[in-house]
Amino acid sequence: MQTILVIEDEAQTRKVLLNCLKFEGYKAIEADNGRTGIKLAQEHHPDLIVCDIMMPDIDGYGVLSMLRQTISTLAIPVIFLTAKVSMFDLRLGMDLGAEDYLTKPCNVERFLTAITTRLKRKKELQKCYASSSNISNFNTSNSNISNSESFFTQNKIPECSKITKVFEFIEANFYRPLELKEVASSLGYSPAYLTNLVRQKTGKTVKQWIIERRMYKARQLLLDTDLSIAKISTDTGYTDTSYFIRQFKQLHGTSPNLWRKNPQKNIKQ
Repeated sequence: MQTILVIEDEAQTRKVLLNCLKFEGYKAIEADNGRTGIKLAQEHHPDLIVCDIMMPDIDGYGVLSMLRQTISTLAIPVIFLTAKVSMFDLRLGMDLGAEDYLTKPCNVERFLTAITTRLKRKKELQKCYASSSNISNFNTSNSNISNSESFFTQNKIPECSKITKVFEFIEANFYRPLELKEVASSLGYSPAYLTNLVRQKTGKTVKQWIIERRMYKARQLLLDTDLSIAKISTDTGYTDTSYFIRQFKQLHGTSPNLWRKNPQKNIKQ
């Protein structure tokens, strides 16, 4: 049975929402303020949270911000309830990682549809991630597993399950064109939220990590093979060889060809 947490300070609204959820077969738990809601989320780890924005003490944005700082509640989908929403409010919520907005008064059909949709998406993303992890495991078990482990070990990646998932996805997909939006979507985050999370935990952005992983592989291919620069560019996820060369020079201070001839002289390895 899936669990839904409703955080709503208006008793009548909260009662209606809880009854709807229970009638549909969900396990529904309630909180009449943000502080209690945060505590219940950490204790019960619900599948989804419905949270009012305008509440005393801690408002909905404060609740979401706190949830996104704790590993156990980081990935729980949150749907906001609000009497009105401006573009600024919408952007703020989405940047913090909100999944959806529902305006009050909200009819039962729309409320349940939003919940069903978000839970379905969560399940699909979990399957997608599991599939990506299997591909990653297959690839690393058949080639360069020690190299990939060495790369992330060298960079002292924090021991955090959510961060680990980011790097597992990068490892499985760095060899092809890859954008921040795809990484974020595969893990169920907004691009802005994922960028802030990774920067906060590692000091670098997702894009920087993708580039560094590609360059690590490029250096291996330059040293261990006779592949052309164009082929190495393609094998490390670049569709434009000139762009690959520019990024290599920015990171290493020299071109791929010169680095291949004298890798020991490069101080930016």
